[in-house]
Amino acid sequence: MTFPIVNGLRTVEFGNPGESRDKLISLILDGNKRATAGTLEWDYIAENEPIETVGEKIAVVDNNNQHIATIQVNRVEVKRFADVPDEFALAEAEGDLSGDDFRASHFRFWSKLGLPITDETEIVLVYFDLVEDLRQSL
Repeated sequence: MTFPIVNGLRTVEFGNPGESRDKLISLILDGNKRATAGTLEWDYIAENEPIETVGEKIAVVDNNNQHIATIQVNRVEVKRFADVPDEFALAEAEGDLSGDDFRASHFRFWSKLGLPITDETEIVLVYFDLVEDLRQSL
């Protein structure tokens, strides 16, 4: 399943629908969240989604699939789960203050989805900047 195109941009859905998504979007719009992660195998290969590219603009959609913001990718790395750095955990701004915190919380999240995460699981780390906040235009 590929994500829909909105206003000519590929879309991204943060977290799970509902309160989780609202919280993550708030972190983006408030300027705290500047990175996100996905599993290479299940979020990209299985979904037939290409990895983001530096300079790519992406539409952030809310719980109603409305284009709420635009982000622009400034860095992309693929790392083993065991090697996700502290720098990434801080940029992701989901309460993880280190790579160890990231691994613990994301292991729980992905495991609840039934994904078999190991130290060798490849994780796509996407760093981005907020380039457009569309709250006023909605």
